[in-house]
Amino acid sequence: MFDFDALSEAMTRQTVLCIGDLMLDEFVYGEVSRISPEAPAAVIAVQRSETDIGGAGNVARNIASLGARCLFVGLVGEDDAGAKLKAGLAQERLIESALVCDPGRPTTRKVRFVSEHFSTHMLRADWESVVPASAAIEQKLIDAVLPLLPRADIVLLSDYAKGTLTARVIRQVIDAARKLGKRVIVDPKSANLAIYRGATLLKPNRKEFAEATRSRADTDKSIDDGAQEIMQLADCDAVLVTQSERGMTLVPRNGEAIRVPGLPVRVRDVSGAGDTVAAVLAVTLAAGADWDASLRMANAAAAVAVSKQGAAVVTSAELRRKILPHAFLAAEEKIVATPDELDAQLQAWRKQGLRVGFTNGCFDILHPGHVKLLTAARATCDRLIVGLNSDASVKRLKGADRPVQDERARAEVLAALEAVDLIVLFAEDTPLKLITKVKPNVLVKGADYTREQVVGHEVVEAYGGEVRLVEILAGHSTTSLVDRARGGRV
Repeated sequence: MFDFDALSEAMTRQTVLCIGDLMLDEFVYGEVSRISPEAPAAVIAVQRSETDIGGAGNVARNIASLGARCLFVGLVGEDDAGAKLKAGLAQERLIESALVCDPGRPTTRKVRFVSEHFSTHMLRADWESVVPASAAIEQKLIDAVLPLLPRADIVLLSDYAKGTLTARVIRQVIDAARKLGKRVIVDPKSANLAIYRGATLLKPNRKEFAEATRSRADTDKSIDDGAQEIMQLADCDAVLVTQSERGMTLVPRNGEAIRVPGLPVRVRDVSGAGDTVAAVLAVTLAAGADWDASLRMANAAAAVAVSKQGAAVVTSAELRRKILPHAFLAAEEKIVATPDELDAQLQAWRKQGLRVGFTNGCFDILHPGHVKLLTAARATCDRLIVGLNSDASVKRLKGADRPVQDERARAEVLAALEAVDLIVLFAEDTPLKLITKVKPNVLVKGADYTREQVVGHEVVEAYGGEVRLVEILAGHSTTSLVDRARGGRV
């Protein structure tokens, strides 16, 4: 497993030069209310609409959302859509754009009508010209790109076949990048992959790959064989084939193919997922990642992207949660560091109408009795908060030789338990002050207490909460474990 945090930090020091087809993405969300009497088509009752920077612009936004800098070159028309894109890109702090205006063509604009309930695209309407840019506009694009190349760590071509990346523009950019020792990643659209000759990596999806290789691309062997043909034809170092829910396959010129399965996710919208993959590949490779690490990062990013509506961007924090094991993340996600964090989490849970439970203890050496108590406590509520005695508090209650483990270690062990949703340290001898702040719906202790012995029972019952005593597992105690570990010495 690669060091995610080190790679993520390195990504923020990279600069990606992205060139490609810019477009305005509009999403109109609503509910299907009836069938139109004029034609056999659904009528959508519009509820809201959103406008995004799409196409290669979405690639640029994803680069920036990962903390890297993006130098962006694209093509717009002299129209309202073009003005919106210019304004939107100008607001992106980490994107430096050099847009070429072609008064003779419209800015590419896509409007998608989406069923809000089913997250289903009902219809898409496009305004575009797919005619290649004229010789004069080609030269303007080339003149915009070449001065930016020395500042870039890597180059990314995002081809949507809308006229920006003509054969001449592609050739000039790749040749100039290679002279400067810059790697070039290509998200291709043309079935003639030879026009991208000299690129480092080509990233077709399965459909594009099948068309380019005239194969079914439905087996590992057919993908491996087709990728070898492409690498020979396009003189590239590797081919990455994205396969939607089936994951991704990367075939390098040297070495074995790398295959990663698709991550389980509830798909809401696949718009822009390919943009996210291209952006993550470029930034991670620029940051020094190998093929395997870049592929796994890109695969995780795709899973995050399709779980969102619209052409969404993915952040490093979202990638971190998707890639790292849950137990690794548990401590930082569950251990409350400040009172404001506790207030924010409680507010979010209350807003969702969730029943909040509370229990407390020292939990010095976690044993089966603790696990049973916490599991039973979690069964009484939707979210369980554990109040954890600080080291100073434990020392006052248990003696100078306790705790055996410091408060951070005890909190991290508790955080690894599925039954525990949040851990809050308290410095007092009792959790009364914390209980007053949390105001749990249910206060839980072991059945070795009586209701009257439970600290905070008066507070909780005063506002309508309840106290629950749960069965404990007899024969287990931290004190006896410590004594046995020390050879019976008290």
